[in-house]
Order: sequence, then structure tokens, then C-alpha cells
Amino acid sequence: MPKVTVRYWAAAKAAAQVAEESYEAVTLAEALDAVRERHPGELTRVLRRCSFLVDGDPAGMRDHETVRLAEGGTVEVLPPFAGG
Repeated sequence: MPKVTVRYWAAAKAAAQVAEESYEAVTLAEALDAVRERHPGELTRVLRRCSFLVDGDPAGMRDHETVRLAEGGTVEVLPPFAGG
């Protein structure tokens, strides 16, 4: 099973109380399920509004079950940003 780094930004980082952590997951859906299990409080609510980059590529509207993760990959958790 691939080991990936999940990096949190802005409100996600505040809710997780860490900047990044490692998970083992085959898909983005599995990684996010593991994040929710580890952080069942505020981060779970923040994740509903987030977008995700997997190794620099936007996950976009794709089903998270179809987004495969690679060994040593990175998932960036990006809450909506304000500003212009």
C-alpha cells in the first residue's frame, strides 16, 4: 500500500493542528477516510469545502475513489481562499 504525505493548508492546517502527516492509502478516498478517522472533529467539516492536489495535479470533480496515489506522493488539502 502506498505511503503518502498529506499536507494541510490554512483552515485545514488549523483544524488538524499539524502541517502534514503520513498515511497509507491506495486512493484519494482512502486517504481522506483515514484523515477523517484520525481527526473526527473540525477537520472533517473543513474537508467538505476543500479542493485537493495529488502530486501537483488537481483532483477536480473526479470521484476520489478513482484518484490513485503513488508511493511517496503528496496530497495537498486546500480550503477555499478569500481575496482577489
